[in-house]
Amino acid sequence: MAVASLGARMFMTNRPWPWFAILARSGREKYATMLLENAGFECFLPISKSSRKWSDRTKEIEVPLFPGYFFCRMNPNDRLPVLTTPGVMQIAGTGRTPIPVEEHEIAAVRQIEKSGLSATPWPYLRVGNTAKIEQGPLRGVTGIVVKIKSALKLVLSIELLQRSIAVELDRNWISPCNAGEHQPGSPARVRSALDFADLGQPQSLKSAIQDSRGNS
Repeated sequence: MAVASLGARMFMTNRPWPWFAILARSGREKYATMLLENAGFECFLPISKSSRKWSDRTKEIEVPLFPGYFFCRMNPNDRLPVLTTPGVMQIAGTGRTPIPVEEHEIAAVRQIEKSGLSATPWPYLRVGNTAKIEQGPLRGVTGIVVKIKSALKLVLSIELLQRSIAVELDRNWISPCNAGEHQPGSPARVRSALDFADLGQPQSLKSAIQDSRGNS
């Protein structure tokens, strides 16, 4: 197979190669990830679990958090072993130039997955105020906080893909960040507290948290 034994090239440097987003054929994300991992590449396929109901039973299934994509550390100058892997379509980037995914974005998604909290795909969000998770399994992560009725969700985004995921928060975990507190390269970014009924209208993060507590 084309990818066999070529992944070892990944470890010929003192530092790991960057993460890249790999576009896979629909439903083939897991298969392509397995092939590349068997060839020695470090891959990451974020997944979520959901329940599907049939007439006679309910089954729990795993689905990609970023449908059609997984992530792989690779040498951008040696792309052929990845591109010739069955199930792989292309490497995300500009034209024919692969663009790395930020390390802190991958780290934040990994922390959500390890937390055991239920995460789901979410409409892409980008700008706004910041908040930091001070307690619970996501302690240290920052991201966008969205209020939906009486619930709060933390939204994390992969900017290159312009895709986001969301996880429900305990309102007591959240602390608003001071202006300018977020620095590039921190584990993740919480960018705004927005009224979900109108994403174009910013809402004070402190007000969102207080309203959520008041409605509980």
